[in-house]
Amino acid sequence: MRVKCVICDEIEAIEDESVTAKRLRNRPIHTYMCKSCSTRITEKTNARIETGNFRLYRTKSEKDEW
Repeated sequence: MRVKCVICDEIEAIEDESVTAKRLRNRPIHTYMCKSCSTRITEKTNARIETGNFRLYRTKSEKDEW
């Protein structure tokens, strides 16, 4: 299966039976990101987290009394 990276528009070939290919076929909302873009974003995000100025806003789950 040929896929295109969302960020850098690089075209790669992945196996048809892989989990990633199945996700892309069955759920069109999922997008593909190449390994170089993925590692670059991961490194930059981790660097921002280490500075202490990065906040990840998540909804707080309410605890049930039961």
